[in-house]
Amino acid sequence: MPHRRWGAGFIAAMLCVAVLLVVGAGEWAAQSERDTQWDNLRRSGEVQALALRGVATRYNYLPFTTAQHPLVRQLLHHPASQEVRDAANAYLQTVNHHAGSDMLYVMDLQGLTLASSNWDTPNSFVHQNYRNRPYFRDALNGETGRFYGVGKTTGEPGLFVSAPVRENGQVIGVVAVKVRMEPIANPWEQLRDPVFVTDERGIVFLGSVPAWLYRTSRPVTAADVQQLQHNEQYGTGWTPRPVPWALRQQNDPPGAELRLDGNGKQYLAFEEALPDLGWTLTVTADSRVVTVARQQAWALATLASGLLVLGALYWQLRERRLAENRQARIGLEQRVQERTHALQQAQAFRQSMEDSLLVGMRARDLEGRIVYVNAAMCDMVGYSADELVGQLPPYPYWHPDELDRHWNDSDTILAGKATPQGKENRLRHRNGSDVYTMFYTAHLIDGNGQHIGWMSSVVDITAQKRAEEQQQQRETQLQRVQRVVTVGEMASTLAHELNQPLAALVNYAAAARALAEQGKTGPLNDSLAALSAQALRASDIVGRIRRWVRQHPETREPCDLQAIVEQSLGLLLRAEARRHGIPVRIDQAPVPLRVSADRVLLEQVVINLGLNALQAMQTHTPPPGGHELRLRITTDGGHALVQVLDRGPGLPPGIAERLFEPFFTTRSDGLGLGLNICRSIVESMGGELQARNRDGGGALFEIRLPLDP
Repeated sequence: MPHRRWGAGFIAAMLCVAVLLVVGAGEWAAQSERDTQWDNLRRSGEVQALALRGVATRYNYLPFTTAQHPLVRQLLHHPASQEVRDAANAYLQTVNHHAGSDMLYVMDLQGLTLASSNWDTPNSFVHQNYRNRPYFRDALNGETGRFYGVGKTTGEPGLFVSAPVRENGQVIGVVAVKVRMEPIANPWEQLRDPVFVTDERGIVFLGSVPAWLYRTSRPVTAADVQQLQHNEQYGTGWTPRPVPWALRQQNDPPGAELRLDGNGKQYLAFEEALPDLGWTLTVTADSRVVTVARQQAWALATLASGLLVLGALYWQLRERRLAENRQARIGLEQRVQERTHALQQAQAFRQSMEDSLLVGMRARDLEGRIVYVNAAMCDMVGYSADELVGQLPPYPYWHPDELDRHWNDSDTILAGKATPQGKENRLRHRNGSDVYTMFYTAHLIDGNGQHIGWMSSVVDITAQKRAEEQQQQRETQLQRVQRVVTVGEMASTLAHELNQPLAALVNYAAAARALAEQGKTGPLNDSLAALSAQALRASDIVGRIRRWVRQHPETREPCDLQAIVEQSLGLLLRAEARRHGIPVRIDQAPVPLRVSADRVLLEQVVINLGLNALQAMQTHTPPPGGHELRLRITTDGGHALVQVLDRGPGLPPGIAERLFEPFFTTRSDGLGLGLNICRSIVESMGGELQARNRDGGGALFEIRLPLDP
């Protein structure tokens, strides 16, 4: 009776612990997934904010530079001269074309457009009046103007940047440039979750959901409504309409929760403020992933609690496995944190480089004499404007190791054969350091439309080259760590397999010694025979590993092919794919498929093929549908097939023919044995390993094994 009471009490305690485990595991998984989503949103917000700021500030220099041209002042003094207007239109059209902006135009003090880069189009800005636009008023007051709105003439939205035209300290006109934001917003439409940008009044003016555009996320005062309608910022018929969602700030940082009206769909929302632009970027993530993580944790915890109730016999084994899994998870989280920190460092470096980037300008006459350089160009090479203006080739900043190349580039440009794609050059700073630059050269036209020289814009790319070298070093270190982990897994497998026969050898040896002392020859012979059998079994295990290393595996048993693929996903592939942001899809066969194979080695083949596919996609630009790792299990006649498909660069003809040759590799740090070993393992099980290009882009690796009757 006491024993039964103790057993019942123990079971009750185990049940209580199991319930607490299920509840706690669900909440822990939900919180962990929520933290992961916030980290992803924060990084995505930083990247999108960097891109927004780059597009918004890319053409800040253009209105100011154009306002310095004598032809612009001549146009403002003689607006009635058709000759001057034609020359100004041609000049603006040329500058706008080479700069890559949308529109470039000049307005007088009343806001009337006198000349424009689109003067010869049906939607020409010429003779249009924009005095009600804030960017015109800001420039008229002597300041740089920035304004996002719907175009009055074209009806197409864009970012307007303006600068005053000064003469003798007085503003005599305004130059403005229009920049389209579609290169930023169009890729957002391919995202699964909404991304949008609001202005200082909370009005959505850019985003991935067209139905939300120009709608208010918070109340707008009557004065602001009147001002917006007067400015025609969002069209002539704009009236305030609220967005179909509510944004509720959460108690804990860092973000908010966005709930859609009607269907009640919820998103985690992270807001990235852009104070220098007066905008707020909001990126979202579907909060269902948190619920799914909680449900999955509940399911796993329920299964674990059932195993707990089976009894104390399995308690030690379970605790040991949990400890191993916990240690592996801690190691994985540590590697993820280190990788995240490295990426944040690289992102911070690129952010600093972007914030400090200035474009150098250099003008030369037809003989190659420098007639103008701006401050950015002087800072780039370390020489003052007085030292550079009037210089003929060779210039003092030409690199002494590349004089022949500099002479050739200069002669090519002066001959009128400059390429619009630009030219990379290495310069020598006055302090002796090397400066890597990109030169973009275009014709310099005077007010009469005559070609009088060449204008070059110079971009410093030194920091970018250094960042690329650091990224390559980090990838090399990560590959080295992965190889060490693989060797550790092989050693762990060998130790686990040999543990049981070695323990049996010790027991049989002890029994044989005791029987020998007692003089019982019959049982002694039996013990010695059993000892010999266990020794042979240990030898077979060692031979199995040796045969695998020599590419001749022979140990096979009936296996469930679908279980092997699922185990491969759980061991490494799913976590590795999640770390690189690549979704994984598995197509199961309608019925279980059984093959005769070595389970461990076949799992390793699937893992190796999956890792190769993930690595191929990391170095390849994502296709329109995005990257995807797909595992398909199917049949073909009397064979079972496992197909590993990716959306990487595919297999070039010259590479595909030699793919499985030993010691052939396309990687600088590879041995060229991985695919050769995989094919040998599959062939030793009576199967085939084939590779071909996938329809629509990417590669397909196919494992073909005979079905087990």
